[in-house]
Amino acid sequence: MVTKGTIATESASTPVGQANTPNRAIAWWPLAVLVAINVLNFYDRQVAGAVVEPVRKEFHLTDTQIGGLNTAFTLLYGLVGLPLGLLADRVSRKKLLAIGITVWALLTASARWINSYSFLVISRLGVGVGEATAAPTATSWIGDLFPAERRSKPLALFMLGVPVGGALSFFFSGPIAQKLGWRMAMLAAAAPALVLIPLLLMLHEPARGASEKHAPPADAGSIWAVLSVPTFWLIAISGALVNFILYSIGTFFPAFFSRIHHMSVARAGVTTGIVYAVGGILGGSVAGVWGDRIVKRNRSGRMKIASIAALLAVPLSYFGIHQGIGSIALALPLLTIAYGLLNMYYGLVYASIQDIVAPALRGTSMAIYFLVMYVFGASWGTLIIGKLSDLFALHAAHLAGFDKINEAFKAIGLQQALLAIPVLSLLLAGVLWLGSRTIGRDLQQREERSGI
Repeated sequence: MVTKGTIATESASTPVGQANTPNRAIAWWPLAVLVAINVLNFYDRQVAGAVVEPVRKEFHLTDTQIGGLNTAFTLLYGLVGLPLGLLADRVSRKKLLAIGITVWALLTASARWINSYSFLVISRLGVGVGEATAAPTATSWIGDLFPAERRSKPLALFMLGVPVGGALSFFFSGPIAQKLGWRMAMLAAAAPALVLIPLLLMLHEPARGASEKHAPPADAGSIWAVLSVPTFWLIAISGALVNFILYSIGTFFPAFFSRIHHMSVARAGVTTGIVYAVGGILGGSVAGVWGDRIVKRNRSGRMKIASIAALLAVPLSYFGIHQGIGSIALALPLLTIAYGLLNMYYGLVYASIQDIVAPALRGTSMAIYFLVMYVFGASWGTLIIGKLSDLFALHAAHLAGFDKINEAFKAIGLQQALLAIPVLSLLLAGVLWLGSRTIGRDLQQREERSGI
């Protein structure tokens, strides 16, 4: 049943499962708007990582405090995502998303007046609340635009917002911060998102279940229907692992290139942007194409490809991080390919989530997934990497006979801490492989419950 209220859904009058599947021409325009929103979502999210070095130096922060900034952001993001996901299954998704865009853009712009680390933390918390509306609303919407056998490609395209938005943020925010200061870089990140709100509000929102070949059951179940699916839990654990890795990359790679390879803030930002743009776009595109092809022959194929990609990222990330000054020509392609392989995760695994839950529970399932992913993964990734970096830096200083940590020891500490990435990539590959062994049975059970 759809809740009536001030944010009433436009599609509530159409019975679930009775709407016609949107044709391709109609479906791709709203997808384009949602992709653009996600690009700006991650542009605003990654701007803090792009300007991490000038912020660290101005407020005299440790790497633990830098990691803690992301921890505060992602913890709140994950916690508020659950009620927002429940709302996404009950109210107008486009109005809920429009409110979220407004909140995160205004809070990003508030960085213009930041004068302390505490103020910075508070502003990023507000950004997290706004951005928590994006994934549950948009992925649920996309699930109603495209049938199951064609979902990998649009979901992979949507999740290209992660590398594209991140790349644009690093490309522009680093140079802006170097020339005009990091506050202006954040202010410049905020404005574009507001332009998309009118386009979003003009879209027609499809009925829930509109893309299903068979009418979903009238009673899709409750939150417990999601929690009872074994594959969902394996996917949630994989989400915690992959985002532990990817948030650590986004937060600390600019600092890594600056400290290890002696780059300026601008050049470190551009170099990180290359990793995001080239690796992320290639990985996401390949995942979308392969995901839709293999699922027609093998129902567990998407999960298997994601597992193999994570496994291949292990040696590449290890040797890429290990390279020292003068070896950027080798380090950059290794890290770019590793990031691309890890970024294949989204188009493959997000499509699998859509497959194993009922259409009316897609927003709820994504909210639970994000809760686990952020509270147990992304929230602690940057904090743990930052803490390890400080500890390894102190250890290196003591080995050299120094009591204080200088910039050289900070470089050593961060490089050693980032070696957690290949270790976690190996664990990620194992969890995804286990998920590939259970998803076939879960899909069959869902079809039996639906009478397909």
